Amino acid sequence: MKKYTYFLLLLSVPCFLMAQDFASTIESHREEYKNDFLTNERSPLKTKEELAYLRFFEAKENYKVTCEFEATPDAESFEMGTFSGVTRTYVQYGWLKFNLNGESYKLAAYQNYKMRVVPKYKNYLFIPFKDLTNGDITYGGGRYLDIEATDIVDGKIELDFNKTYNPWCHYSDGYSCPIPPTDNHLKVAIEAGEKNYGKSKYD
Repeated sequence: MKKYTYFLLLLSVPCFLMAQDFASTIESHREEYKNDFLTNERSPLKTKEELAYLRFFEAKENYKVTCEFEATPDAESFEMGTFSGVTRTYVQYGWLKFNLNGESYKLAAYQNYKMRVVPKYKNYLFIPFKDLTNGDITYGGGRYLDIEATDIVDGKIELDFNKTYNPWCHYSDGYSCPIPPTDNHLKVAIEAGEKNYGKSKYD
C-alpha cells in the first residue's frame, strides 16, 4: 500500500511542476508588463505606487488555447472607433477559432493599416475584445491581446488570455484606445488576464 501511494505521488509531481512553471511564466510576463509602464514616456502610470493598484486573475492554463487560423486576405480596411472619438484605420488579418470549456468561439485579428508596412510592426496583430466580465471585474470598455503573425505555424497559433491587458484609457484620459468591434464580442466570461484597476483615474 505504501509503494502504491508513493507511486501516485510520483505521478502527480510532473503536473504540479508544470503548473508551477506556467504560473512562473505568466508572473514573469506581468513583471515585464509593469516595467513597460515605467519605461514608456507616454505611460499613464508613472510610479511603482501606481503600479501597486494593477490587479490580475490567477494564472490558469485552460485559458491558453490553440487556435485554428483562417486568413482573410480580401478584407477591406475600415475605421475602428476609439474612446476619444477619433478613428484608426485597420484591416482584418484573419480569424482565430478556438474551443474554451467545450464551446466554440472566434476572434478577429487586425493590423493597423499604416503600421503594417513598417518593418518593426509588419507582423504585429492586434486583438481587441469584449467578454461577459466587462463592467464587473474587468474594464467595461474591453481588453486587448497582441500576437505575432510569425507565430502562426501550419495554420495554428496559441492564444493566451492570461496575457490580456487593459487599454490605457482605463487608467487616464487623453488616449485614443480602440473600441473592440462587435465581431469580437464574446458571449463568455474570460476570467483571465488583467482585472479592473484598483484605483479610480479620477482619484
